[in-house]
Amino acid sequence: MNMSEVAARGLVLLGCGRMGSALLEGWLKQGLPPSSVHVIDPNPSARLRALAEEGLHLNADLPEDAAIALIAVKPQMMTDALPGLRRLADGRTLFVTVAAGISFAGYEAVLGENAPIVRAMPNTPAAVGRGITAIIGNGPSTPAQLDLADALLQAVGQTVLLDSESQMDAVVGLSGSGPAYVFNMIEALAAAGEAQGLTPEMSLHLAKATVAGAGALAEASPEGPGTLRENVTSPNGTTYEALKVLMDPQTGLGPLMRKAVAASADRSRELGRTDE
Repeated sequence: MNMSEVAARGLVLLGCGRMGSALLEGWLKQGLPPSSVHVIDPNPSARLRALAEEGLHLNADLPEDAAIALIAVKPQMMTDALPGLRRLADGRTLFVTVAAGISFAGYEAVLGENAPIVRAMPNTPAAVGRGITAIIGNGPSTPAQLDLADALLQAVGQTVLLDSESQMDAVVGLSGSGPAYVFNMIEALAAAGEAQGLTPEMSLHLAKATVAGAGALAEASPEGPGTLRENVTSPNGTTYEALKVLMDPQTGLGPLMRKAVAASADRSRELGRTDE
């Protein structure tokens, strides 16, 4: 199956919030015609209504033989929303889900054990084409279907293929929830600058640019983050003194981040157990 077949058979998007919208815009930019897209969303945005004027099918009858059904509703809404896709579960439609926490077993309980399903965990930088998405397919999904899901999700950034479903909870804790950690770091860094006498506007500007620039450098550099850190740390200098605080083995960023990622991953596991 390729994108031309997706265009011919149709793509169903269940839920079109922030992540669904980011994915939709990425597909449209890649040439998928609005007329090939069927969106189910109880509160459509002005953008969706405008696309409906261009041929997008909004809250209409689903195609009989959709190539893809992408599930982008919140886990709490899944019980009510998912049964509406059951009639597509004849083995020909590939289901791709971006909901956190819900296991293959949970989807198969509704869609059937033979439904090909790909679990995916993108993150919010997908909205600017800089997301990263981890994917894993269930037993009935074929390599070709996994390749198709990978191509669809590359519309909003990078992708990685997991070895097992059990790794998905760690991905949720790291990259899925990770942007929120970085946003909180920007807030904390800006507040620290204010405490040293900078204006709120100047401090926030510096914090945002510093985090964005450091991230771009880390991604572009062949050197690892440890080497980059050492490159800006003079012995007994200003950065050295700051890192003594951040790298404290008991109270520093390392143990805090391990606790944060573990808390998010544990919650993902809890959602999966509830689902099953």
